[in-house]
Amino acid sequence: MEKNKVKIEIYGADIMCASCVNAPSSKDTFEWLQAAISRKYPEQPFDIEYIDIDSNLTDSKQKEIAEQVRNDEYFYPLVIIEDEVIGEGYIQLKPVFNELEKHGYVPA
Repeated sequence: MEKNKVKIEIYGADIMCASCVNAPSSKDTFEWLQAAISRKYPEQPFDIEYIDIDSNLTDSKQKEIAEQVRNDEYFYPLVIIEDEVIGEGYIQLKPVFNELEKHGYVPA
């Protein structure tokens, strides 16, 4: 069965989220998730993108979500898989893996 690549977006900023003391940075979360997903679902491609909420975004949807994060509607890092919010602030693997498996990913 041919799977589509799942789109994973991590929204974050260089500055730590005030309520996320002791949590990994947004970029660390991005790298950690990328590695964890690759290990758990080898040879199952996925698109993962880090979106800096303070950068000059051109995509209107990303711009809108970044604005919501800046307005404290979401904590960051914010993880979105296929337009579904999976986690914000302190990210855990289980909800991410559960969502990927809903999209047909099979753990190794």
